[in-house]
Amino acid sequence: MAGRDETVDDIEILEFVESTSDPVATTAEVAEAFGFSNSGMLKRLHPLEDASLLHSKKAGRTLVWWITESGKERVKGEE
Repeated sequence: MAGRDETVDDIEILEFVESTSDPVATTAEVAEAFGFSNSGMLKRLHPLEDASLLHSKKAGRTLVWWITESGKERVKGEE
């Protein structure tokens, strides 16, 4: 498989989004937290949204993310 090795698992991303002090996290905030580029992080966030673990919405020119109830349950199941 080409590209960067996955050094961050999905649960870590979900935990980060859930733990932010704001109700949403921007793509840039999540990317910075894990040392990814924005485009690299989008490749990780969109599948989580497709799996109904995250939701997103365009806020101006910024895409913001928040964890769904299913995402919270997935995190809780990993504790």
